[in-house]
Amino acid sequence: MPVTAFIKQSKTFILGVAGGSGSGKTYFAKELHEALGEHATIVYQDNFYIDQSHRFDHDGGSVNFDHPDSLDLKLLAKCLSELKKGQSTQIPVYDFKTHTRNKETLSIGPARIVIVDGILIFHPDYLRDQFDEMVFFDTPEALRYERRLHRDVHERGRTPEGVKAQFLKQVKPMHDQFVEPSKAFANVVVKDLGDYKDHFEAYKRKLMMLVKN
Repeated sequence: MPVTAFIKQSKTFILGVAGGSGSGKTYFAKELHEALGEHATIVYQDNFYIDQSHRFDHDGGSVNFDHPDSLDLKLLAKCLSELKKGQSTQIPVYDFKTHTRNKETLSIGPARIVIVDGILIFHPDYLRDQFDEMVFFDTPEALRYERRLHRDVHERGRTPEGVKAQFLKQVKPMHDQFVEPSKAFANVVVKDLGDYKDHFEAYKRKLMMLVKN
């Protein structure tokens, strides 16, 4: 079905971009945001983790960051609702090195296009209700693991052994239980190994048309 078939007319268009960790969804969301410039804003699920400092050791500990209970998804839904109404909203800031939520918040103003990135954003119905359209990145597990390994070691100070253990114990089971089933709610499913460019160009064209209308 063509991408344009799913457009809902509204002052603020909210696009959800989901998929497993390392699926390519964040790269897609960032590229769209950059292409749209001042007409778009981007909201990351990762900002909405609850404080985990009391449970986190250097390499993960008992914290399961891939379970919905690790996130304040109701607050995310509230923030999106405010943006959809044309209001500014306050986005929390999560520190992945200390695993605490900062006292300062990020103020985001309304925009014609709001792009939301996250692995679990299609899981609860009250959050799905905020999206005008949902895109899911369906990427092979081996590639997702390779990307996550690189990110967590180089950007978050993790060890390869800790990343692997966490992937097998938490990431994969949570993906199978929560993330993969949410693909059923997506309007469009992207195979990151083949049709990424076509989908990106299609969305860029469509969203630019929305901006001009």
